Amino acid sequence: MTTRALAAWLVLSAGGWPGPLQAGADADDYAEPLRRAPAQLSLTSSQEQAVGIRVEQPLALRSAPQIEAYGTVLDPAALANDMGRVETTRVAAAAAQAEATRLEHLYRDDAQVSLKASQAAQAQSAEASAQARAAALGFSLQWGPLASWSAGQRRALLEALTHGRQLLVRADVPAHPLGSTVDRHAVVVIDGVNVSARVLGPLPRTDGPAQTAGWLLQLERTPGALGPGARIEVRLQAAATSGLLVPAEALVYAEKGSYVYRRHRTSSAAGFHYEAVPVRPLSRVGSAWLVEGLAPDDQVVVQGAGVLWSLQGVGSFSAAEEEHD
Repeated sequence: MTTRALAAWLVLSAGGWPGPLQAGADADDYAEPLRRAPAQLSLTSSQEQAVGIRVEQPLALRSAPQIEAYGTVLDPAALANDMGRVETTRVAAAAAQAEATRLEHLYRDDAQVSLKASQAAQAQSAEASAQARAAALGFSLQWGPLASWSAGQRRALLEALTHGRQLLVRADVPAHPLGSTVDRHAVVVIDGVNVSARVLGPLPRTDGPAQTAGWLLQLERTPGALGPGARIEVRLQAAATSGLLVPAEALVYAEKGSYVYRRHRTSSAAGFHYEAVPVRPLSRVGSAWLVEGLAPDDQVVVQGAGVLWSLQGVGSFSAAEEEHD
């Protein structure tokens, strides 16, 4: 029996079927009335047992999971080129602006400068300013937190990279949201040796083929010699988050977000109400999710959430259905 057919049987047994079942008709033919089901559902104890619904209270937990990543040693020559492009375009833009201002003043003072020459200088100044902004934006996308450093700090870093005293590493994390925060300290594994690294910040530009989120790491006193492009293992530490732990099977995913079902006892001792509660998944912990949006004493449906959602007829899928597929 399909989930939709099972849900239809539950409605029928509860006396809530919207009309007699026609001969030869399938339960899926009555999907439209199910789509108009109320936001809150009610089941008797026998119905609950028939579909195997099980409820538990969520577990309060504070978690700081480790994030496995793969690192790539960055080429200091690329940093030098990008720094040079930012500096040269900035100086060129300043010079073009000064020349345009000078010619404009001469033109207004009738000092043998034509309007055409003044306008040409203004156009050159605008183009130089656009190139400087593009260079600064490209540097910010490529090097992230280094864009907020002063010129002196960047030059000191480049000197340390050139002489091999430090390394810059891009740590790529597949399927990890860039907005997630990580701890300032990370561990890089080089030839079996754990080396401490400092997390400078996120890199806005994602890796093209892999579409991964990146973080910029700074290493000092690395064992051995690692050249640009070398691949190393990286372990990032996610920032500690507090929430309530629920099994992955309790989550139901829909267009507007993630939900779990919360159970309430009805006025009748033999029945229960179920309501879909929006939650925000924070992090995965083994086979469960740390979420926010619930209370510690809530009765959460940890088995059978997909059946309850089918009763409402909303287009979605549960974690259990996703794993089964």
